[in-house]
Amino acid sequence: MTARTTAPLAEAAALAWRADPYSDALRAGRGPLFLRRSDGWLLPLEVERWCAEADAADATVLARCEGPVLDLGCGPGRLVAALARLGQPALGVDVTPEAVARTVRTGGSALCRSVFEPLPSEGRWGTVLLVDGNIGIGGDPGALLRRAAELAAPGGTLLVEAAPVDVDERVEVHVEDGNGGRGADFPWARLGIRALRAQAADAGWTRAVTWQAAGRAFVQLRR
Repeated sequence: MTARTTAPLAEAAALAWRADPYSDALRAGRGPLFLRRSDGWLLPLEVERWCAEADAADATVLARCEGPVLDLGCGPGRLVAALARLGQPALGVDVTPEAVARTVRTGGSALCRSVFEPLPSEGRWGTVLLVDGNIGIGGDPGALLRRAAELAAPGGTLLVEAAPVDVDERVEVHVEDGNGGRGADFPWARLGIRALRAQAADAGWTRAVTWQAAGRAFVQLRR
């Protein structure tokens, strides 16, 4: 993947979560906050869960982490902070300054940068995380999965949260708070387990293992 091909993805990913409604919600630690599609479809975002400590479903992800961990789209950093408390090296990456600041305040390490920009230790991360719907970053799951493969060490692990329903879509959405505040439109994607496994195989990921916890769906892959 060249700098020319990743530049538009980096720009789209950066625009996605720099909207004021998202930053305001993270600052407050609560919603309401939504993704709205151009046809009016609305997806509630679980800000309170993201800003809380890691829960039982998150623990099933943390238990599968191997080696140093890179959390792509870390948000307010609950997983990075949980890994730090376990003594496991971890770095969060997010384009939203408030998300990075909150991650640091909770005891994690984070970098304010797009996943498509140069990142530390590329090709040496034992585990890469894409949770809380972050397979949607940039609106091109194939490109994102290939980027994750560049970041992971040989034989490394990718842990992805999929949509809990059978879906495969690329859409334009924006963030809104339900009270008139909204951000710019940006590309997003949603994949269920079946679509995610197919996209991952095309990107060079193998040995898919799936599981569910608390109504959430996950896939573990190997580089």
